[in-house]
Amino acid sequence: MGRTAVAFSPGHISGTFHRMIGPTYAETGSIGTGIVIDAGVTAEVRAAERTSVTIHEPRRDGGEGRQTRTGSPPIEYALARMGVAAEVITTSSLPSGSGFGLSAAALLSSLTAADALFSLGMGREGIVALAHESEIVHASGLGDVVACAGGGLVCRRTPGLAGDIERITGLRDRIVTVHFGPLTTADVLSAPDVMGRIGRAFQPGCPSDLKEFFIRALTFARETGLVTTEVAAVLAACEAAGIPASMTMLGNGVFATGDYAEEILSEFGRVHSMGIAGNGFCLKGVWNE
Repeated sequence: MGRTAVAFSPGHISGTFHRMIGPTYAETGSIGTGIVIDAGVTAEVRAAERTSVTIHEPRRDGGEGRQTRTGSPPIEYALARMGVAAEVITTSSLPSGSGFGLSAAALLSSLTAADALFSLGMGREGIVALAHESEIVHASGLGDVVACAGGGLVCRRTPGLAGDIERITGLRDRIVTVHFGPLTTADVLSAPDVMGRIGRAFQPGCPSDLKEFFIRALTFARETGLVTTEVAAVLAACEAAGIPASMTMLGNGVFATGDYAEEILSEFGRVHSMGIAGNGFCLKGVWNE
């Protein structure tokens, strides 16, 4: 009889970030601010002779319906480092490549389930360390893994696994998003001119509340030069209506909050609504089939 382990990790929307390169994977990452969202990735893991990864998610072009993809180099790398082979099925309510930190969420949920299924005893610190390493190796993220270890409005003062992190929790605000197709994180992180603009745009310091977070994030987005035509139109509409909003980092989309945020964003495309997560990744259980 086979066994299945299931785990979940929330996603993370970055508002500001600055890459920091250290001598090791553990010391490399980013500083900055973001929101851990209660939407994310659920992973089902079963033992297999050869590792395979299947990804179920909404369409990445912003249209209706869902799509299925196969293969995930970050997850496959991490499972190989764990010394196991598994069939992994990940399911997300949000599209990848749109600035929701889903690469990190998929890694954390998959590794959490695999750790439980194979009784590896890695613990939360070991899972976070390996997921973070895989993100750095594959240039799929910098600080999302560390952020998704907990919930709330997150400010990463120092980079890497042992980074100084401040969290504001207990927030009840709803976050509304609209996106216009994927923006590949690896492409941005590997472009020196873009990373130079991001570095110059970044201002250190932690916001005192969600309102200040959005003000900082919007200023950062505009100064990076990453704002696309579609995103600029949404941001202008939000600003005219007094809706706190900014560009998802890194994704071709907008996230906003406030009483009329959903109404404004729905004029531009399919809207996703979510809360601010109170907790980080977790194991749901292990069952015999």
